[in-house]
Amino acid sequence: MGSADSPHWPKASVSAAIFRGRSVLIVKSGKPAHGGRWSLPGGHIEAGETVREAAAREVLEETRVTIQLGGLVDVVDVMRRGTDGELAAHYVLAVFHGAWRAGEPVPGDDVIEARFVALDSLDSVTLLPGIADAIDKAWAFARKDGRYDI
Repeated sequence: MGSADSPHWPKASVSAAIFRGRSVLIVKSGKPAHGGRWSLPGGHIEAGETVREAAAREVLEETRVTIQLGGLVDVVDVMRRGTDGELAAHYVLAVFHGAWRAGEPVPGDDVIEARFVALDSLDSVTLLPGIADAIDKAWAFARKDGRYDI
């Protein structure tokens, strides 16, 4: 599984479904692997950083939006394979939910677009596989969480 020169997998990463009313914050990455599709803001956990700190930092870096982070929604494996079937990437992704607190989405970091989209309009954008389900699950968690109004 990979050569001695290949990166060590899996990589720890985070994402967050951030809600403002009945809208969710989504981003379009400039990374070729994402193919112009939309996703939740997120990225790698840095050494010495907690999972929650990483989630809040990534949202701020990618969208310039200030949030109140809620709870953990799920932990998922994201695996990408090359055309030869060999593992190209493996991320263990901690998905959180949270609420918007301040700022309008502005693309930052490696993001080319960032915006809030109404939950009932998500079919108007092309999401990465699994993202619609993650948003649905996060919305259910967020509505049950009494720490903030959404």
